[in-house]
Amino acid sequence: MTQFMAINPGVEVSGSTVLSFMNSMEQGRETRKKILKNHGIDPDPKVWYKQQAWLNAYKEVYDSLGQMNLFLIGKAVIKNAEFPPMKNLEEALHSINIAYHMNHRLNGKIMFNPEDGSFTPGIGHYKLEQYDAKQRKAVVVCRNPYPSKFDEGILTQLVRTFKPQDSVSQKITLDETRETRRNGGSSCTFLIQW
Repeated sequence: MTQFMAINPGVEVSGSTVLSFMNSMEQGRETRKKILKNHGIDPDPKVWYKQQAWLNAYKEVYDSLGQMNLFLIGKAVIKNAEFPPMKNLEEALHSINIAYHMNHRLNGKIMFNPEDGSFTPGIGHYKLEQYDAKQRKAVVVCRNPYPSKFDEGILTQLVRTFKPQDSVSQKITLDETRETRRNGGSSCTFLIQW
């Protein structure tokens, strides 16, 4: 799974999620809006857009504005995309995959079914591979076509929002000992500490 390349050309992303692209920070907002328009996206929370068009916009941001913008867009997803209810960090890290599927659809059908908890395949997934509350560490595998810095932004914001109150810091690190999408792999693995 290469970053910036949709797994299935029929997949669409919700307009509310696309707004994270616009709302990541005030500075550069008009530039990011122009990038979206370059790829046929006029952000509207009620409209669904081709995932590949959105990924093309990410690629343009990567090439022209740099990875820090992708990180900030990932952080903004938490405020813009639909997420299930979350009470603590473990729930939040589990919920990424649900939210990911809730905000994508295939053939007009949302890719998460809340009635039976099933997922429609075709976009990859996020998997909480390990969670250790005592040692305050977790491992999350991101198998999707989004850039790794974007995923790092999502994880960073979730950890900042849901870490225990007595935790004073957090660290999210791309595990370079495993495959990464940046290097042609099909997933990225993040080591999380709080």
